[in-house]
Amino acid sequence: MDLVLIRHPAVAVEAGVCYGASDVALQGGAAHEAQAIAARLEALGARAPQRVATSPLTRCAQVAVQLAARHAQTPLADARLAEMDFGAWEQQRWDAIDRAQIDAWAANFEHAREHGGESVAQFDARVGAWFATLDVNRPATTWAVTHAGVIRTIAARALGLPLVNCVRWPLEMAAIVWLRYDVRGAQWLLVRWNA
Repeated sequence: MDLVLIRHPAVAVEAGVCYGASDVALQGGAAHEAQAIAARLEALGARAPQRVATSPLTRCAQVAVQLAARHAQTPLADARLAEMDFGAWEQQRWDAIDRAQIDAWAANFEHAREHGGESVAQFDARVGAWFATLDVNRPATTWAVTHAGVIRTIAARALGLPLVNCVRWPLEMAAIVWLRYDVRGAQWLLVRWNA
């Protein structure tokens, strides 16, 4: 099984603003962005999807519709693929958030909820519930248009790494992360990161 995770393209939000679960617009047009992503997927040799999943947030769903249409499909929106909910920090500038709150959150990375939204553990459980629905024994390909936090969480689970490690890995806008499940070795392999 192949799992191709696609981060949404750049959004129309000022740099330095927290917008996790906020439904913000894309900076560019979805059709143009999807065309560029499709060309990169083709150049990488990614297999055509049997299923296209997406976060329900506009910045992902609009791109997913365009990508799925290229393969005569309709994307399946799933709330478990939405970005982490940062509660009161949503739409705030990171540098305007009380430093003591950010430090407290960092000190208890998995369980702190200084912002009143989801803890990392809650977010991980939500995303993990979606990841657990994948049938690794089927020779199928799933594309999922989603967010950086979701991609890092899935990669950590698939590769058996602490999430805090994957948070440090660079992941550009419209990045492609390709995972493959090796049935014989009974393990996930990383084919591409930030492609």
